[in-house]
Amino acid sequence: MYQATLGRRGYRFSDLRQLMAKASPARSGDYLAEVAAESAEERMAARIALADLPLKVFLQQPLVPYEQDEVTRLIVDGHDAAAFEPISHLTVGDFRDWLLSEQADSAMLAQVAAGITPEMAAAVSKIMRNQDLILVAKKCRVVTRFRNTLGLPGHLSVRLQPNHPTDSLQGIAASMLDGLLYGSGDAVVGINPASDSLPLLEKLNYMLDEVIQRFAIPTQSCVLTHVTNTLRMIEHGAPVDLVFQSIAGTEAANRGFGISLALLAEAQQAALSLNRGTLGNNVMYFETGQGSCLSANAHHGVDQQTCEARAYAVARHFSPLLINTVVGFIGPEYLYDGKQIIRAGLEDHFCGKLLGLPLGCDVCYTNHAEADQDDMDTLLTLLGTAGLTFLIGVPGADDIMLNYQSTSFHDALYIRELLGLKHAPEFAVWLAKMNIIDDRGRLRDTAANHPLLLALQGERP
Repeated sequence: MYQATLGRRGYRFSDLRQLMAKASPARSGDYLAEVAAESAEERMAARIALADLPLKVFLQQPLVPYEQDEVTRLIVDGHDAAAFEPISHLTVGDFRDWLLSEQADSAMLAQVAAGITPEMAAAVSKIMRNQDLILVAKKCRVVTRFRNTLGLPGHLSVRLQPNHPTDSLQGIAASMLDGLLYGSGDAVVGINPASDSLPLLEKLNYMLDEVIQRFAIPTQSCVLTHVTNTLRMIEHGAPVDLVFQSIAGTEAANRGFGISLALLAEAQQAALSLNRGTLGNNVMYFETGQGSCLSANAHHGVDQQTCEARAYAVARHFSPLLINTVVGFIGPEYLYDGKQIIRAGLEDHFCGKLLGLPLGCDVCYTNHAEADQDDMDTLLTLLGTAGLTFLIGVPGADDIMLNYQSTSFHDALYIRELLGLKHAPEFAVWLAKMNIIDDRGRLRDTAANHPLLLALQGERP
């Protein structure tokens, strides 16, 4: 039992799970799950009680039963006690103060990351303002490598997302080359296929690899299909760079995705066996999003933001090159409006970076949400300030296959210009060599006989 008093009224919270849920900022998914605070006053009382809670309690009281959930077992069994030691005496409130202090610099945050559980990260985020989330995330440094280097301070990468509603190779190639000419694609060139046809998936994979190899682009490709399809492509000898999978924060939700930790481990080993990375061996790419556990009725009464943070424990176990929250994609049932989407994006980025992950964000919304592109501009600007690892680049910000609104190649130009952010260094060298950017990193005008444009027309440069 946890309790707090506001004025003359006392509030009681039956267990840690309820305390965490009641302390969460208001969002439609928690109301849908009937776990949210009933008033702003109850929410504040929960935060007061949560702030006084020792961090050690999260090691003693799993929110999802250890015996029922392999994600919980991963969190508990994989906890690094030595990394936790410097902060083991803190309460959640003390932890917030410590994170904001000068003592918690980039080196110290990296040192303690393995000792922080997802529940600790989620708890402290619930008592932090937006500016707190931004400031701490900015201090977190997470660098990964495959064919280039991602996550360096002062850099921002872009996933080039050339989706097409019929998986047209020509349409995908046009969007891909459009993005490259805008300087996008250093995080990954990643296609969400409309089909699960294995022959088509292999064609997409070969096409991406052909372009990357032909022009010696220091980046990586990924066809974002189910992990079992990727395993089959690897078995068939396809040139797979990264293994993709959507993941969630409970075993039951992951079962709904058709995955387990053992399956992900098998896929990771298969990708590593190809030895296709030139600078590093981070071969996994994960996507997450608040509401995935609730939508699968697999949340165990845990609030959606804490479930999301638990998904990061799954990702952390596999040392991914990339992971991003598709923050507004699931819909207004889980994040109702621009305010909720913005808050969730900052929470996800903070929790992921705090746990030692290369967190990116698909700054996005669905057309039936109470949000618009101005909200996305706000979130993009805040995340850029917070040290976002990568964002999504879609032609015109309108994904015509997935039917949602994301960020465009132009949005990447905006945030780089505003904050002085650079491409991945190896990719920047290639862009300059191809006369796509100048020596200041700014976009050049593209000549009609540019090799990439000639390639689009089917001509040899």
